[in-house]
Amino acid sequence: MYTIILACYLNLFLSTKAVLQEKADTAIPITTLSPPEGNTTFIDGTTWCVAHSGVSQVDLQNALDWACGLGMANCKEIQEGGACYEPDTLLSHASYAFNNYYQQNGNSDIACNFGGTAIITKNNPSYGKCLYTESGSVASSAPSSKHDSSYIWWKLAVLLLLLYFGR
Repeated sequence: MYTIILACYLNLFLSTKAVLQEKADTAIPITTLSPPEGNTTFIDGTTWCVAHSGVSQVDLQNALDWACGLGMANCKEIQEGGACYEPDTLLSHASYAFNNYYQQNGNSDIACNFGGTAIITKNNPSYGKCLYTESGSVASSAPSSKHDSSYIWWKLAVLLLLLYFGR
C-alpha cells in the first residue's frame, strides 16, 4: 500500500514538473543587448565598481540600501568595527558595497549601474586593511540546480515520514 502511495506521489510530482517545463518551453525569448554573462574582466584586465562622486547623496544612499538589502551584497566590512568602516562616508561605504555586488554578479557593466551612481575602474580601490574583492574572489550568486534537487529530497523525506508515522 505504501509503495502505491509513493508511486502515485512521485508520478504526480514528476507530471507537475513536466507541465511546468512545458510552459517554460513555450515562452517567447526576448533578445537583449546586455553584456555577456560571466566574468568579462579577462578582456581588459581586473576591474572594480565604485560609487560615482558626482551624484546626489539621496540617490547614493538609495543605491547603497538596495545593494546591501535586496542586492544581497556582503556589507559586513562597512559596518561599525569592520575593516572598511573608516572612512565613515557614504561614498566609501557605497563603493565597497557596489563592488561586492559587481564581483558577485559577473563583473558585467549592468552589475555596476545602481541607477547611474556607480562607475567601473581599473584602479584597485583597496586601502589599508580594507580589501575590495576582485574577480574570482567572490562566489557567484547565479542560481544552481542544487536547490531543485534538495527540494525534491526534502519532499521525499516528508512523504516517507508521513508514511512511516501514518501506520
